[in-house]
Amino acid sequence: LSMVEFFHALGVKWMLMAYNLNNSVGGGCQDRDQGLTAFGREVLDEMVRVGMVPCCSHTGWRTAMEVMEHVGGPVIFSHSNCHAVHAHPRNIPDELIKACAATRGVVGINGVMTFLGVGADGPVASMFRHIDHVVQLVGPEHVGLGLDYVFDMQELQEYFSARPDLFPPEEGYGENFPFVPPEDVTALVDLMLDHGYPRQAILDIIGGNHVRVAAEVWK
Repeated sequence: LSMVEFFHALGVKWMLMAYNLNNSVGGGCQDRDQGLTAFGREVLDEMVRVGMVPCCSHTGWRTAMEVMEHVGGPVIFSHSNCHAVHAHPRNIPDELIKACAATRGVVGINGVMTFLGVGADGPVASMFRHIDHVVQLVGPEHVGLGLDYVFDMQELQEYFSARPDLFPPEEGYGENFPFVPPEDVTALVDLMLDHGYPRQAILDIIGGNHVRVAAEVWK
């Protein structure tokens, strides 16, 4: 538990609870989710004490719900998309999005095309559909961006090949693993404007909502 305060002192201000597979804290999204453990509750209590935001991206659905039930403040999904828009195990269902909003948290929509379920109108439009789904479900104050963009694709592919347990090829992890690049955020903003999003809502989505969470949790 002392490592939580140690990492916080080094500058770590938010932390995942699990990464695809189960660990001593809780369940991963690509494993038989064991739920939040007793040690996991201790970790969360220590995170709250030092001022570190819990993140449930890559975490199993049961564990994620139990995290949000345990923590009295904001919880984020730093880079998770909507299961209702594209049914992938890495994406989260509406009940988790609603629970996240109830904590005053934020769901960060990522730009990984495997998780977007890209349609004929292209990846930016697909990313907007995920953003808009959260907006219609819980409001623009609970959605943000978490592009998850990787600059060194060779390193990523080597990691995929070395860890098929974390990245099963049948779930879309393979040689063709494209991302929406950061420069496409301008086109994403244009889409939000085209759909009548207020200027303040757009500012909140592209960064303001995450700043709000940080202001509430960080110490």
